[in-house]
Amino acid sequence: MTRRIALRPLARILDARQKGENPDVIERENLRLRHEQERDRLRNRAESRLLMLAVCFFAAFLTVGLKMSSLAASEPEEPRTATSGSSIISTRADIVDREGRVLATNLVTNALYVHPHELIDPERAAAGLAAIFPDLDADTLLRRFESGSRFMWIRGSISPEQQQDVHDLGEPGLLFGPREMRLYPNGALASHIMGGSRFGEQAVNAAEILGVAGVEAEFDDELRDAANGGEPLQLSIDLSVQAAVEEVLAGGMTLMSAVGAAAVLMDVHTGEVISLASLPDFDPNARPRPLLEGDHSDSPLFNRAVQGLYELGSTFKIFTAAQALEEGLVNPDTMIDTTGPLRMAGFTINDFHDYGPRNSVTDVIVHSSNIGTARIAQMIGSERQQHFLRQLGLFEPTGLEMVESNSGRPLLPQRWGDLSTMTVSYGHGISISPLHLAAAYSSLLNGGTYVQPTLLRRDAPQDGHRVVSEEVSAQARAMLRAVVTDGTASYAEVEGYEVGGKTGSADKPNPQGGYYDDRVMATFASVFPASDPRYVLVVTLDEPSIVMLGETRRTAGWTAVPVAAEIIRRAAPLLGLRPQDIEQGHGYQLSSASQ
Repeated sequence: MTRRIALRPLARILDARQKGENPDVIERENLRLRHEQERDRLRNRAESRLLMLAVCFFAAFLTVGLKMSSLAASEPEEPRTATSGSSIISTRADIVDREGRVLATNLVTNALYVHPHELIDPERAAAGLAAIFPDLDADTLLRRFESGSRFMWIRGSISPEQQQDVHDLGEPGLLFGPREMRLYPNGALASHIMGGSRFGEQAVNAAEILGVAGVEAEFDDELRDAANGGEPLQLSIDLSVQAAVEEVLAGGMTLMSAVGAAAVLMDVHTGEVISLASLPDFDPNARPRPLLEGDHSDSPLFNRAVQGLYELGSTFKIFTAAQALEEGLVNPDTMIDTTGPLRMAGFTINDFHDYGPRNSVTDVIVHSSNIGTARIAQMIGSERQQHFLRQLGLFEPTGLEMVESNSGRPLLPQRWGDLSTMTVSYGHGISISPLHLAAAYSSLLNGGTYVQPTLLRRDAPQDGHRVVSEEVSAQARAMLRAVVTDGTASYAEVEGYEVGGKTGSADKPNPQGGYYDDRVMATFASVFPASDPRYVLVVTLDEPSIVMLGETRRTAGWTAVPVAAEIIRRAAPLLGLRPQDIEQGHGYQLSSASQ
């Protein structure tokens, strides 16, 4: 509390009067001191307020400066108006190959929509849009603009060039919405594996992307799941190998005048599908519409490797021989009666050539004798044959991670009697996909354990049930190697890679009944290296035909085998396989005739 100074203190007044001084001087002096005291108090208060104000201004400027620094260091972003309603998941994870190369990704683009009531000149806007998008009709657009609707979509996605052209129209009612569209940077490469996608639920500021086929549909939920943090889906295929396979297969299909082709390359131990091709193919960036009439297998969308069910002919013979070896019914040198023709229930079984009255089991495979194989099947019997083929996975869909694999259920004989047992032994009367055949060959030749094909990368071999012993698996590989060195697949020899395999040339069924005389499914199922198997390759050509040595050739030895050999020649180095010195020949002296 401030102590006030008395203006006329009694003691000083009395003292001044005694001394003869004027008491008013004392009052004026005390009044001056009081004024100075009040002035100092007010000055101190003003200085304190100025100091506080300066501190506040400094804090404000410091806050603004820090905010400006934060904004300067952040990424520029356009402000967006908050919208009500349910959010749409628009981000979809990438798909990559086994080496991390992009197979499918997202591209930021825009959708085009219109508020007709905001158009200044609807007729000019309709004409301008028709000029930018040739598939749009100006009159139809104008009728829609004048229908009274306040909102309508024009395009789900547009290119930057088209967006600029729309901008140049200068119509305020033409608006853009941000979009992510699915992009397949490799075009038609691996198109049947990718499958394709489409827009699902759409809003002005976002649109969900849905898979419609292939792995895009099979893994749709996983690719759209935000909880995965955008982690890409890694497949087992190798993009470089896939490109080589498709290039060679397309060239072979053209050279052999085939109407279609398929190829499957599998790791025999892990079950990984390294390459899967079906021709004709398509570009998933512009996926064609499904066929509404006719045979759906004529559509480029049809996956011949997975959905196609065919009688694959003599490629089945190694299954019959391997089962007989496993059952202890024969050994590779057991002599089989190949006297023909063989008649059963009014059905006649013949061989492509006359191979003599008796052949060893190995010779039956090398020569590709239908009669010899049927005789071996008679030893096995129907029930044991069915059990063995079921163990190889030939009675059910393959389970490959594609929606199309569910439709690839093998076609089995309605009544599996003695005749069916004999015909199935050499690949007639049962229809499977090339992928089934690749998986069965892998299971038989990898040491004898079942592998299920997969499109997901695996780092370890599968631990499947045992199909045959390791000894029988090695004997089967030796037989298939002999088919290449001395039998029907001599054109499959690839220097340094020890190829083994089996040809199959099956007449195509006629929808009117019976079989065509001049149309075949030519297949070559191969393994390499044969002594230490790593990969199985199955190549199938639909209705191939080529003129060689003055004759029209359709069988697999002349058509599918050379195509498979070139695929192995191109793909093996890409797979990291180094050429080896290989001992040629097994003592057979056969021509390169094919079956």
